[in-house]
Amino acid sequence: MDASVRRASSAVFAVFFACGWGFASWAARLPAVRDGLGLRPDQMGVLLLVASAGSLVALPMSGLVVQRWGARRTVGVAAVGYAVVLTLVATGVQLGALWVALVPLPLFGVFLGVWDAAMNVEGTVVEQRLGRTVMPRYHAGFSLGTVTAAGVAAVMAWLDVPVVVHLPVALGLAAATVLGALRWFVPEAPAVGPGASQGRSVFAAWTERRTLLVGIVVLGAALAEGAGNDWLSLAVVDGFATSDALGAAGFALFVVAMTGARFVGTGVVDRWGRVAVLRVSAVVALAGLAVFVAAGPLWLALVGATVWGAGVALGFPAGMSAAGDDPAHAPARVAVVSTMGYMAFLVGPPLLGLLAQHVGYRHALAAVALPVVVGLVGSPVVAPLRRPARAEG
Repeated sequence: MDASVRRASSAVFAVFFACGWGFASWAARLPAVRDGLGLRPDQMGVLLLVASAGSLVALPMSGLVVQRWGARRTVGVAAVGYAVVLTLVATGVQLGALWVALVPLPLFGVFLGVWDAAMNVEGTVVEQRLGRTVMPRYHAGFSLGTVTAAGVAAVMAWLDVPVVVHLPVALGLAAATVLGALRWFVPEAPAVGPGASQGRSVFAAWTERRTLLVGIVVLGAALAEGAGNDWLSLAVVDGFATSDALGAAGFALFVVAMTGARFVGTGVVDRWGRVAVLRVSAVVALAGLAVFVAAGPLWLALVGATVWGAGVALGFPAGMSAAGDDPAHAPARVAVVSTMGYMAFLVGPPLLGLLAQHVGYRHALAAVALPVVVGLVGSPVVAPLRRPARAEG
């Protein structure tokens, strides 16, 4: 195997880790952001919606950006921009000035969305050069970055380190890591083939049947994963009338299981194939979810949460690999699939919150079975392309 491709793979892993680190550094300090700006719960929801809206606007355009700039340049600009924007937001928090924090937040979502799409494009290119599955490992790197950053942020909060100190340093480290890793990216990424050079619009990917079906599978995976990230700790605390510490432990089990399954999943997918692995994963996720929702004792519910986390681990990365099967159109297709996946992260939490208002957090999570079944039914669509796909009309 070419040493340059191995270095590129390590570089992509580092960029995924840095992205997870950067996002979790922000997310873990949201209580401090709320307190610094004096926001009510509904106002905090608007703040987060503004940030998410930036991602939804940027992701459909990210394919065009990556196709014109290349993954290397796009990731570098996005990582630096992300660090600058969060530094401005942290300054607004320190000053107690809502407008200073709010104005740059749409750009926060823009830079995060473009960074995510571009690193996934590079990941698919490197995966094809390696000739084996590595996308789940890259997503495990993202998960590892979030867990590590959350731990550091907890220490920062315990020491009362203000966000105006913590976030610039944390995001500066993330940007430095990215800039250092970019030198090893595959120079030809993204691969722009004849179809792209003939002026085919990246927006044509939104009319492709296979791309949209892959997006639906990823949408289901994102809903199942995002529900655990957003609601599992609350479901443990309220559903079992237990402590916040045990709620955090349940969430930790979910995330650790998901991260571990992504590391292991690289070899498993190569041996059994994407379709078979996604089918088994969906069944495992359904079993874990059923145990969590219906279990009597807390320990059994925590076992269910762990199994659930392992079951939902591979849907998102497998969908990204499928979207990037044809290098000529990878930027556009990854952008479409990313957009559909992140719509789940934006829409899913409030919908589950409305349901939880009536049936409680724990039983509301039973609704997650629906997107898991969608992934199970739609799994054949992620089968690798045998040859470069021609434009679909």
